[in-house]
Amino acid sequence: MVNEQSVMAVIRATRPTFRNDNDKVAFAVHAIFLASGCVLTATGPPAFTDAAFSSPSKDEISIEGWNELEDEYAYVYANLEKDSNWKKVIVKCLVMNGKLLIDALTDENSEPLHLEIDVEDIVNPNGGSNYSTQYRNLDTLVKRLGSGIFSKLGGYSKATTSNPARVVIPPINPFGGGDLFPGPGAGMYPAGGGLSGDGSMLLGPNDPRWLGVGRGPGFEGGQPGVPPGARFDPYGPPGVPGFEPFRFVRNPGRPGGGTHPDLEHFGDGSDFI
Repeated sequence: MVNEQSVMAVIRATRPTFRNDNDKVAFAVHAIFLASGCVLTATGPPAFTDAAFSSPSKDEISIEGWNELEDEYAYVYANLEKDSNWKKVIVKCLVMNGKLLIDALTDENSEPLHLEIDVEDIVNPNGGSNYSTQYRNLDTLVKRLGSGIFSKLGGYSKATTSNPARVVIPPINPFGGGDLFPGPGAGMYPAGGGLSGDGSMLLGPNDPRWLGVGRGPGFEGGQPGVPPGARFDPYGPPGVPGFEPFRFVRNPGRPGGGTHPDLEHFGDGSDFI
């Protein structure tokens, strides 16, 4: 996938010399074609000849002479993809009224594809000497060339149109989680709070936590009512008075009958919570 970063990498690796802002945009167009996998077979004055486009040669050449002409640029590329229905494309750029007019024609098409780019939208006038700061909105050029040229060439799999960033959402665990029954691990979103005792912060009328943890059946290897793997704070240093495990077990539920639990008197004992 061609993007702003891959195009800038080509520009940095080639280290071209620019005469003006038009050179910068014209070379960025060339960098997009190279980043897309095309091979440069002709550029500069030789690329304007019919022989450069009709030649079956796929030999790669250097970029020397690419901006030799004034306000005109030409590139001939070979397509090395086996599944493509075109083998060569010629790209000509013409500067006119602050715009770079781009035309691309493949050996299989009878009509060229046309695109117009505003130079000032792509070039940073105060960019300095670094290539990355000499451009602005380079990603816009990549997308415009992708949708206006590459997507219409046909049979070219390395499209330059940038897709929106895909957000990979991990699957949601279908079961609840909590400290008592640990939920999913990394890479899984926890389930939303439910109303029927799923371990979330929302408690419904049938939530078993109204009845206390210790009323259920015992689980092997742990305290009564605590399943293996349950998350809870450690009891404390072994053998230290006041940290015995039985002191941290909830009192059993009150027997049925009597007044509403919220109206009953508090229990007694220093450890009652």
